[in-house]
Amino acid sequence: MNKDLALDYINRHNIIEIKAGQQRTTFLEIWMVTVNDRIFARSWGLAEKSWYSTFLENIQGQIKCGKQIFNIKALVPDDLKELTPDINIAYLTKYNTGSNLQYSQGIIQPKHAQKTLEFIIYE
Repeated sequence: MNKDLALDYINRHNIIEIKAGQQRTTFLEIWMVTVNDRIFARSWGLAEKSWYSTFLENIQGQIKCGKQIFNIKALVPDDLKELTPDINIAYLTKYNTGSNLQYSQGIIQPKHAQKTLEFIIYE
């Protein structure tokens, strides 16, 4: 049930808040998309120290959907290669207007697609 609430929120909102690892005290705003009722995000900045790299070291974190906070595990999906075209379409569909357009075109490039994580909600 919690997953359904998160999926609905992510599908209806452009900005989702995330907290990577156990040490961070504040949430960071990022883009997220859903594909086949699974939640994904890609690193934009590609920095050495980022939410993405933190999750590679510690898979636990949280996403905030409005006032609701969900505990998550962040993993590189085993089927990333097969999912990449669908995730690309999800980004292009969701973020296809105005100033988002240049970023949606950028985030589907291979260097960003390689930095895709899946977020799995758990109790």
